[in-house]
Amino acid sequence: MTATMAVKTMTVNTEDGMMRGNAFDPQCPTRVVLDRIGDKWTVLVVSALSKGTMRFTELRTQVGGVAPKVLTQTLRALERDGILARKVYAQVPPRVEYTLTPLGRSLAEPIGVIQDWAEEHVSGVLQAREDYDATLA
Repeated sequence: MTATMAVKTMTVNTEDGMMRGNAFDPQCPTRVVLDRIGDKWTVLVVSALSKGTMRFTELRTQVGGVAPKVLTQTLRALERDGILARKVYAQVPPRVEYTLTPLGRSLAEPIGVIQDWAEEHVSGVLQAREDYDATLA
């Protein structure tokens, strides 16, 4: 999608003059943003970094269960999207730290709410799945 096409699917928010997307428009780039923030690794990385700056190994330990390659891909995508900043220190061995940007910090709160909901309601969801599956048997 070109920048011109993306602008056609967005409207100006008159309060702050910023462009605002329409997630219900199939051509709107908002859907790309929703894909990024809907990814489980994004949710877990942003949640982990909301507690402060971390190195790669700290993140991998905190997130748990993520392959190094997948974590690297997630971190690169989040850096590209402006959600986190990567700082490399020139030393041997190289040290790299990841920190949420202001944009990333603005995402941390809604992600925290969704994470809290999931943790609070996991047993109800699992029970509903069991009940549903029992009706199919």
